[in-house]
Amino acid sequence: MIALDPRAAARAAPAASPTRPATAILHDGPDARLVVFRLAPGQAVPPHRSASTVTLAVLEGAGVLSGGDGERACAAGDVVVYAPDELHGMRATDAELLLLATIAPRPGAR
Repeated sequence: MIALDPRAAARAAPAASPTRPATAILHDGPDARLVVFRLAPGQAVPPHRSASTVTLAVLEGAGVLSGGDGERACAAGDVVVYAPDELHGMRATDAELLLLATIAPRPGAR
């Protein structure tokens, strides 16, 4: 068993620059990759696509998740699933946003 603390990992995640969201790989297994994100107010991950299914769980805060059907508000406790090759992105609004992304199958496994 591996016990993980995604909130603590997201809070400690490094950012490549002060203007970019902080990210860290929480777990990288043969079947799935877990990635945490910490977005400061106004920061975003632009819409993009993945060959895998992407599940986003909102750990803390509030923001906006985007997909092929447009945008929707999100808050702590929400979980959104994107199909393979579906457009997806995220944006923090007025508060910090912590997210856990589960990417399965693991990138490069297909």
